[in-house]
Amino acid sequence: MDNALLIGKGPNANDPQQWLLAQYANRHGLVAGATGTGKTVTLQALAEGFSDLGVPVFAADVKGDLSGISQSGSLKPKLSERAQTVGLEGYSVQAYPVVFWDVFGTSGHPIRATISEMGPLLIARLLDVSDVQEAVLSLVFKYCDDNGLLLLDLKDLKSALSYVAQNAKSLGADYGLVTSASVGAIQRALIQLEADGAEHFFGEPALDLNDLMRTDLSGKGVVNVLAADVLYQKPQLYATFLLWLLSELFEKLPEAGDLDKPKLVFFFDEAHLLFNDAPKALVQKVEQVVRLIRSKGVGIYFVTQNPLDVPDSVLGQLGNRVQHALRAFTPRDQKAVNAAAETFRANPKLNVSEAIQQLGVGEALVSTLGDGGVPNIVERVLVRPPRSRIGAITPEERKTVMSRSPVAGKYEQMVDRESAYEKLNGRAQASASSNAAPPAAGNAPADADSLWHQQAEAAWGHGSAQPAPAPAPAREAPRGRQQQTVLDAALKSAARSVASTVGRQLGQQLLRGLLGSIKR
Repeated sequence: MDNALLIGKGPNANDPQQWLLAQYANRHGLVAGATGTGKTVTLQALAEGFSDLGVPVFAADVKGDLSGISQSGSLKPKLSERAQTVGLEGYSVQAYPVVFWDVFGTSGHPIRATISEMGPLLIARLLDVSDVQEAVLSLVFKYCDDNGLLLLDLKDLKSALSYVAQNAKSLGADYGLVTSASVGAIQRALIQLEADGAEHFFGEPALDLNDLMRTDLSGKGVVNVLAADVLYQKPQLYATFLLWLLSELFEKLPEAGDLDKPKLVFFFDEAHLLFNDAPKALVQKVEQVVRLIRSKGVGIYFVTQNPLDVPDSVLGQLGNRVQHALRAFTPRDQKAVNAAAETFRANPKLNVSEAIQQLGVGEALVSTLGDGGVPNIVERVLVRPPRSRIGAITPEERKTVMSRSPVAGKYEQMVDRESAYEKLNGRAQASASSNAAPPAAGNAPADADSLWHQQAEAAWGHGSAQPAPAPAPAREAPRGRQQQTVLDAALKSAARSVASTVGRQLGQQLLRGLLGSIKR
């Protein structure tokens, strides 16, 4: 079958081969199993099969083992024997076209997104903030959208947060009240995010999704390998990044309907990180993307240790299953075994619950969608061997692959164009300059008190030989009263002085009279 991918074959010669029909590959899937049971090799074999069919692949490489797909394997007797057993005709070793990516730009081409593309929901997930603080983020995004302020990197978001906090009263009528405590909590979370190196991820040039959906000159699909060995140590950033990528694919790809083969197959390794302590709104978004992205021609495959790591609402959308061994050492493990067994289409010749615990390395229980999208009965199979190298590559080999990449040099240099940070800083500087600069001579009225002091000192002979100081900025006269002239001010001052002198004299005479009468 030209549009089918061989996963493996049963241990008996008469057992049917297990095929994954490419036209149903976008119905999503699950690869599960305990540590050391062969999940990564299965992922590698599936990626090779899709590449052979001309389907691009995106896969996260948590341990670095998947990088070997870029190099030719070795014709070892054990692998050749496995290939013959499972019916892999014409088995030979070869390398596959690979593009390495890395959020931090060290083990692959930099991969970036802008703050605006992430949106307030994913930013809130990334910062692990409360619902109230998520609402503040939504307010900030709304204000920036309304005022043409681009949110591209972290400094743009920090500037926008500071501006909203400083102008909370004036913005409150249109956007709602913002407390300094909420803004402070978000800013502290941003500091931690910067410490995790997330500033490398936010910015431009942002990833062009078309660069993930390439084929080489021979028609093989390019395998995009995300170096996640460092990213995996930052679970929030890892899960949010992959969810953002899925969301971008969903929003930007056109409707495709039922295709002969997918446009892209997406492998989400260590999928439990996406759902650990995830808020309900986030799980709903994942479920929505999984349900609807099928019509965009994208297949999603979750790779995890335990099927229970994936919520039931998402697990029910995964039509293709490859289940490696599970160990039932605890009650939760036994529950996982039973749950995995119940999700397969039953095979009367196979006790699935027992088989899951008896599988060896490189063995799996497989059930895929057959003709008409109907699930095939579950079979115990030997997984096909990869053609490429099993295991990690050297740093020198990685550099060689990157130098030959079709996107070499496109994303390496970060671009910092005018955005919210520059515009808000410009506003602040302009406001500070206008408040600090004195008015030009002749353009504004002099302050009345300063002008009176200068002229009064000259008139009464107390002036200084030094030139008069520059007038201070004018103060606005109180409403309803006219500003007094210099002459009026001088007369009033003289009258106050005379009145004060007369008053003192009268007071002294009155006091003397009173004292004299007391003595008498």
